[in-house]
Amino acid sequence: MSRHSVKWFSVMIVSAAAVLVMSAAGYAEIRENGDLFIPADEVTETARFYPVTVEGTDMEILAVRAPDGSIRTAFNTCQVCYASGRGYYVQDGGYLICQNCGNRFSMGDVEVTRGGCNPVPITKQYKSADDLGVTVPYDFLKRAKVIFASWKVRSY
Repeated sequence: MSRHSVKWFSVMIVSAAAVLVMSAAGYAEIRENGDLFIPADEVTETARFYPVTVEGTDMEILAVRAPDGSIRTAFNTCQVCYASGRGYYVQDGGYLICQNCGNRFSMGDVEVTRGGCNPVPITKQYKSADDLGVTVPYDFLKRAKVIFASWKVRSY
């Protein structure tokens, strides 16, 4: 293969990877009061990632529809690895994989499992949910920004 062909092939692979990552990015609404609203009809069994900036700190929320039909949410940062800046997750099939330590975390355990190497859950007491979607209050986002202080922003 010529150098030109190798270069073109590399560009194609990088472009395809970018499209795959972009398809996982969700489109949430930031309300006037700063609350994050995730529309229910956008959440599926495939994890969706919702970037948000709070007082200059880039953060990301993940949402996935659980086998019971509920919408589960978590911060896209690891309870153990968050300080590394690389403790965020990408989806591989039915699992989320920590980009710092490689731990595999079942999609069905999002928001349920606490402690250890898994996404920081956003439990019922910190959000509201109805048939239209999930709302994460700005005050809660503001309190949680400390876990993203070293976070390396994912590029979509």
